[in-house]
This record gives sequence, structure tokens and C-alpha cells, in this order.
Amino acid sequence: MMPMKSLNNIQQNLAEIKARLSTISAQPITLVAVSKMQSIDCIQQAIAAGQLTFGENYLQEALPKIKALPDNLQWHFIGPVQSNKTKDIARHFSWVQTVDRAKIAEKLHEHRPAQLPPLNVLIQVNINDEPTKSGIAPAHVAELARVITALPHLKLRGLMAIPDAHQSEQALRHTFQSMFQLYQSLQDSYDIDTLSLGMTHDYLLAVAAGSTMVRIGTGIFGQRGRTHE
Repeated sequence: MMPMKSLNNIQQNLAEIKARLSTISAQPITLVAVSKMQSIDCIQQAIAAGQLTFGENYLQEALPKIKALPDNLQWHFIGPVQSNKTKDIARHFSWVQTVDRAKIAEKLHEHRPAQLPPLNVLIQVNINDEPTKSGIAPAHVAELARVITALPHLKLRGLMAIPDAHQSEQALRHTFQSMFQLYQSLQDSYDIDTLSLGMTHDYLLAVAAGSTMVRIGTGIFGQRGRTHE
């Protein structure tokens, strides 16, 4: 059985991350707490420490959490989107960070309830051209952006990437810079404001390169245990 994670640890981790972010960027950085494989109790402890934005990778795991926790939380879907899951994702999340093809965008648009605000979406870019990783090639980003912006129940907010974790720090810096340049080029044509780069091990490098949003799990919650839901 995993040991109970204390509020003090989660609160301290959140405070330290936010302090580091404030020292490296004059602009506000959105912190998405990755709650994949974390219990409702752990998420409640993060909420008690002031965290209201969470990211989930798996729909089946996320839905019980979304239903059990307060309505004022903002939920980001950050895992690969399967066509048969788009209905529930469109209904229960505020953001989808992993849109990488027109079919998924169109299905999310179809299933987004009209009474809800448009679903915020990011285009996931396979910036290192990894064959086993989701994401669209940089050369096709502009084409997908045109598709998304034509769908009124979606709002294109920017780009997201998960760089190759095995590259050197120098290569990682170059990857982040490439993503920032792609983001800037898209800004020339679209009203976007979000570049989602950086996780526990590299978020400071990502922010230094221009990221406006980071996705941190282990750095907040510690090593993942098994959920109780």
C-alpha cells in the first residue's frame, strides 16, 4: 500500500514550483497539475493548497474524479484522444491539449454541448518526429489550425508538445526553441495565447524558451500510486 501523501508535502511542492516559475518568467505561467493515477484524496489536498487546474490522461479514470470534485475546477485532457471517447471528453473537459488530426477535432466539435463555452484545444505537435508518439508533424500544423478555427464549438488556443525525454539538455533547448518559433508563426495568423511545454524534469527550460503552460505531476504529488476510484 502506498503511504499517505501529506498536505504539507503537496502544499510545499506547489509553493516551490510556483516560486520558481515566478522567478523565471515575468508573465503568468499556467500550472496544470497532472493528476493521472492520483487519488481523489491527493487531488483534494492540492485543491486545499490553491490548485484548481488539473490534467488527466485517461477518460475512464478521470470521469469519477470530475464528478466527485468541485465544479470550479478546470480539467485538461492531456492523453491521446480516441474517436469513441470524444463525446465524454467534449462534455466533461474545458481543454483538450492533444488534438492531432481533423477527425478528432470534428468529433469534439460535434459532441460539445451548445450551452457550454467553446472547448479550448491545443494542437499536439510531434516535434521530434518520434514514430511511437502522438502528434502532428510541424509542416501540417497550419492546415489543422484552419480546420479547428472553422468549428464554432472549438477554440484554438495554441500548441502542445511532449519532447523526446532522452535528448541532451542542449538538444532539448533546441526542441523548445523550435516549438516556440512554430508557435510564433501560428500567432501571425491566429489569435492564440498558449504554448504547453514542460513537465517535472524540464519545465524551467521550457518556460525560459517561451512556454506559457507547464504540466507537472511527480513534482507536485510525488511518485504515482494506484488510484482508489
